[in-house]
Amino acid sequence: MNSRLTTGLLLLAVAFLLGYILIEKFSQVVLGSEMKTLPEGYHNVLVRVPTTFEFCGEQVPLYDEEVRESFDKELYINVFRHSSTSLIIKRSEKFFPIIEKILREEGVPEDMKYIAVIESGLENVRSRSGADGYWQFMEETAKEFDLEIAKEVDERYHIEKSTRAACKYLKRSYKKFENWTLVAASYNRGMGGMNAALRNQNAISYYDVALNPETARYIYRALAFKEIMQHPEKYGFVIPKELRYPPVEYRKITLDSTINDISALATRYGMSYKTLKYHNPWLLMNTLTFSKKDLKEGKTYTLFVPQNPPIPHSNILAQESLAMKEMLDSILKEEDTVIDIQDIK
Repeated sequence: MNSRLTTGLLLLAVAFLLGYILIEKFSQVVLGSEMKTLPEGYHNVLVRVPTTFEFCGEQVPLYDEEVRESFDKELYINVFRHSSTSLIIKRSEKFFPIIEKILREEGVPEDMKYIAVIESGLENVRSRSGADGYWQFMEETAKEFDLEIAKEVDERYHIEKSTRAACKYLKRSYKKFENWTLVAASYNRGMGGMNAALRNQNAISYYDVALNPETARYIYRALAFKEIMQHPEKYGFVIPKELRYPPVEYRKITLDSTINDISALATRYGMSYKTLKYHNPWLLMNTLTFSKKDLKEGKTYTLFVPQNPPIPHSNILAQESLAMKEMLDSILKEEDTVIDIQDIK
């Protein structure tokens, strides 16, 4: 009896051991196959602050331990916020060429494009404080820098006009500070707030001033995105060009009189109202009204019309419905019988 019990326990132990080995082997195979779908080196990305770094042509004082740690922190946060940073890299393919061109024309350093990145992620978003658009203008500030905000139009959502407005702010701030890093920080804190902080602390550098938490992180976030977006593969962001969002080729149509139905205008250009709005998010309604004063002053708007807009899905459905009707008519005629349309569908 004892011998049978011992043999049974041994067999049970062997079976358990074999089962454990098989499960471990299976897990390794599955894990290995999953790892192959991730970017090479994704799980062991080495995040290291560069030995030297510039922002807008100005040297970052990385000899300062606190500066180095703040830069390091923002690098870690945005490297491992993988989905969010990946989408920003994808959007940059579409929007950076537009922003960079305007920055060059306005005489503003191209690194200022990273301010749009940290402000909005290159999307038309609204903050909790009420700031809107790619450059996150508050309504009062937007109007001060010549952006129109009205019932039918909000130019904070216009990529070209809002970028030019941001350049006006940045250049005005540069006249005050004569330092682009302080200019970038003032975009968050305000010129007055930044100037008061410098004066109260007897400082002339952003890196020497104790600031509110948001502004204290602000420049380091811009530095982190500059480093990541200039060297994405280094940080595990392997996004081929064909998977990024491509720039759109536009025709620019001048609008100089009232439009009572923008959706009809969209149809004229071979697209849906939704597509037209997607490319012209500054249009808030299905109408665009010109007052007598607007007409007298020769006011105009520029509509962005994609060169190759997608065929509206409604058109395809309409064609399919017509084909279905013709097919049913043909069946009824050939068989000369009454067919329930509901059943055919």
